[in-house]
Amino acid sequence: MGVDVVFWSVVLARFVLPLFIPKYPLPAIIGCLVLDAADQTIFQAFGFNPPFYQSYDKAMDVFYLSVAYTASLRNWTNVSAFRINRFLFFYRQIGVVAFELSGLRWLLLVFPNTFEYFFIAYEAIRSRWNPLRWGFRFWLIVAGAIWVFIKLPQEYWVHIAQLDVTDTIRDVPWFGPALAAGILVLISVALFVVRPRLPQGDWSLRLAADPLPVAIDEATERAAYHAAHGKVFDEAALEKIFLIGLISVIYGRVLPGVEATSLQIFLSVAFYAIINAALGLWAAKRGNSWESAGVSFAVVFATNVVLVAIADLLLSRGQGRLRLIDTLFFVFLFSILTTLYDRYRPIHDYRVETARTESTT
Repeated sequence: MGVDVVFWSVVLARFVLPLFIPKYPLPAIIGCLVLDAADQTIFQAFGFNPPFYQSYDKAMDVFYLSVAYTASLRNWTNVSAFRINRFLFFYRQIGVVAFELSGLRWLLLVFPNTFEYFFIAYEAIRSRWNPLRWGFRFWLIVAGAIWVFIKLPQEYWVHIAQLDVTDTIRDVPWFGPALAAGILVLISVALFVVRPRLPQGDWSLRLAADPLPVAIDEATERAAYHAAHGKVFDEAALEKIFLIGLISVIYGRVLPGVEATSLQIFLSVAFYAIINAALGLWAAKRGNSWESAGVSFAVVFATNVVLVAIADLLLSRGQGRLRLIDTLFFVFLFSILTTLYDRYRPIHDYRVETARTESTT
């Protein structure tokens, strides 16, 4: 019983903590990163080694990274940085799906999780400086440096060499002191070499997300923007299909009761995404909106439960208990990401449109 409590407490924490990323991007994602690094150590401390840990870990990773991506839709003012961010996110998601389908660890080296550290780098810079100071070339150099000097060695360590920091410190006497010395060197370089050369900050430390543009900071304004510019099937709908479809495929490979193939899962997500898009656009044109994210999620979740129940009834399929739990989990996951994406995508589109207008004037 104790082991089960520990396991589900960690899983719950890895689901709840990412939901703070949109409002507190830097501290929340660092918290997710720390929990990601510590969960296996926590399990081992209680004598528990979860089966299929690699798949479980990747599934938890892609959830909080997906929430982080929707947070960048909400918060990021630099369009060039966001484009790089979008590429890094979907590149990694494709790699994780390929790993889940093939089991080839080297794919995680070819498709490194550069997105996560790029997100952290942007938010760390944004905490003191206006990201609009720098253009595409600067952000591309930041992403490239993270890719080559941080993520490739880390992905090799974790997924190819399959080494664990705690085990290595225990088994290799010189590793712990060398690691501590390396960290001290990095801190010294940051304090005495990098910090004095940094430009004057644009504002005091900001850990909370910046205020939204006044013209679209209320739910009614976002609904009106969506009603005026949105379509049932457009680039945003396609992106949402891949965003939720890829993570659903990954979870489908992890959950033991799922019998559907990866293609069936993806197509099902696409089907419900289009229905949700149509219902969302219809609601926006009628002026329906909810300022509370919790209320929005409840409405979307209830709607999708009804849609799935109707589909199940029409197809005359019986739901066993395990299959019902899996179905509700997918509906829950789908509804969270749909709610976040639909709330934040109009904000991003407004910023892109504003930047395009300013560049032509």
